[in-house]
Amino acid sequence: MIKRQDRWEFAMSSLQKYHVFETPLGWLGIAWSEKGLTQLQLPSHDRTATERRLQRRTVDGVESDPPAWVAEIVETLRRYAAGEQVDFSSVPVDLTGIDAFRLAIYDAARKLAFGETTTYGELATRAGYPGEARDTGQALGQNPVPIVVPCHRILAAGNKIGGFSAPGGSTTKEKLLNMEGVRVGPPPPAQTAFGF
Repeated sequence: MIKRQDRWEFAMSSLQKYHVFETPLGWLGIAWSEKGLTQLQLPSHDRTATERRLQRRTVDGVESDPPAWVAEIVETLRRYAAGEQVDFSSVPVDLTGIDAFRLAIYDAARKLAFGETTTYGELATRAGYPGEARDTGQALGQNPVPIVVPCHRILAAGNKIGGFSAPGGSTTKEKLLNMEGVRVGPPPPAQTAFGF
């Protein structure tokens, strides 16, 4: 027979846990399961807003101090937000319940290095779905772990910024790309480039 305390401990262990923390970009939030990262909430200048957005996506979530492996991810995200070149390809993610198409798109996006970009159409081709640029954009708009699955590195045709579903929209996307040394769109006029 299971004691009441044992049932409570089991229920607590099945809850998704989350942590909100400050970075040079603002407040970020992450949620995790025993398998890996399940959510990443992009920065906001307000801790409460970040937590509220994260809670909407982690229905049964409970705020928790991160275990050591999650604390390492938090530190890596802080370094990234400070402008350091970091690699998130080894961060474990738990994408349970994600369909095969999105898994293929996310996997292809994770192979992009810091500062490397591609288009929605090219990413679809790399993922094995040529001609599915529009669906690729929609899949990236549902990305639960941006930055780790670097959807900000995917551009529209013609080196245009394209959409971005995070707070701040395409302005946030452009800021992340600029941090990685990527300039989007046509180059500035020569006079502007030299500060004339």
